[in-house]
Formats: sequence, C-alpha cells, structure tokens
Amino acid sequence: MRQTFSAILVCCLGGSVVAGDSAPRLNIELNAAQSQGAACTLSFVVQNDLAAGIAQMTYETVLFDTAGQVIQLSLFDFGALPQGRPRVRQFVLDQIDCADLGRILFNGANTCTAPDLADGICDSALTLSTRTKIEVLG
Repeated sequence: MRQTFSAILVCCLGGSVVAGDSAPRLNIELNAAQSQGAACTLSFVVQNDLAAGIAQMTYETVLFDTAGQVIQLSLFDFGALPQGRPRVRQFVLDQIDCADLGRILFNGANTCTAPDLADGICDSALTLSTRTKIEVLG
C-alpha cells in the first residue's frame, strides 16, 4: 500500500510541476532588503519570459509590518522589461526599517503596457519569490 501511494504521489506531483514549468512567466524575486539609515532599500530581480517585451509595468503593492498590519500602499514602477533578459530594480522605502517589514502583497498591475501580449498578462503570468525573510505574495 505504501509503494502504491508513493507512486501516485510522484505521478501526480510530477505532472503538475511539468505543466507549471511550461507556461511563460513573469518572475519577480525579492532578492535583498537593506536598511540604510531611516530607509529600507528593496532589490528585485525581474525576468520577463513572456513572448514579447513589456514597455511599462507598475504594480500596486501593500507593505505589512511583522505583526501583519498595513504600513502603506505603494506603486512599484518596474519600467520597461525586455523579453528574455533579467533586470534589477530597486525601491527605497523612506521611514521604514527593513527589520519591521514582514510581507509585501502585489495587489495587482496598475500599469501594464504590453501591446504584443494578452490583456491582463502582467497579473496572470506573475510568479513571486523571495530570498529574504520578507514574505512576498500576490
């Protein structure tokens, strides 16, 4: 019984991983968060693996403290994102200590200028990750 369950688990998980990996994605990784005086600098690595470039991309974000309370709403302007090439974007959050930042919610695309891509692609293709202690979700 145990071997059958393992085989089913491997079969099903393997299928979902393959299917998930085949779709073109817009990957945003919170790579670093560094306090500098009375500000927090967030560094994001963005990889546009979609079929075409994006001329302008801005996300509405919500910043939460470590207790889960909203600190502020912000617009993160990632600018132009060429297809297939990584870009690093930094945002300075004045009067916020990185140690107090617990979560960043990508609330949705405020601007997504991508005439050669489907409407809503900046939201539907978005994949978020972090290399920091700050949770990133969308």
